[in-house]
Amino acid sequence: MKIYKLGEEVLRQKCDEVKAEEINDEFREVLNNMFETMISANGVGLAAPQVGIAKRFFVIMVDDDVRRVFINPVITKTSIEESEFDEGCLSIPGVYESIRRPEKISVTAINERGRHFSLENVDGLLARVIQHENDHLDGILYIDRGDEKFKDDTVEKFKKKAEKEAKRLAEKEAKMRRKEKRKNA
Repeated sequence: MKIYKLGEEVLRQKCDEVKAEEINDEFREVLNNMFETMISANGVGLAAPQVGIAKRFFVIMVDDDVRRVFINPVITKTSIEESEFDEGCLSIPGVYESIRRPEKISVTAINERGRHFSLENVDGLLARVIQHENDHLDGILYIDRGDEKFKDDTVEKFKKKAEKEAKRLAEKEAKMRRKEKRKNA
């Protein structure tokens, strides 16, 4: 699956809820593809908008190697205590920033079989990844939660990178058209 990068519109959309009838074998295949994409990119979480789907679900697999699916998640409680941790994102590759988040959370969601579940007083990396991926479902990126100048610099860097890539692709297409034109002449 393609991982969408900073600057692509789907990453800034507020996602729609997944309807119960949508949770079927085809949907579970999308989840499996997301896990494979996330693992091959060395990530610990991947939200639907990061693969171009504006729906409220994400997959995570942190240090315990358990594959977890969260459909229509709701963070029901957060601790007053916060901690800082360097966060990165598959949609903003190679960029890290120290982000402050609640240390503990409680969350309710639906799993890949359509069953409701809740996790209480989750902490550590699992709590952080759930919060990070849940933010994606509201069009929020981790850089929105950090230093404003860092965010602006990162957005500008990715904008320039996207423009450079678009120019390179346009030049490549023009070269192929010229080559095809000479071949047909």
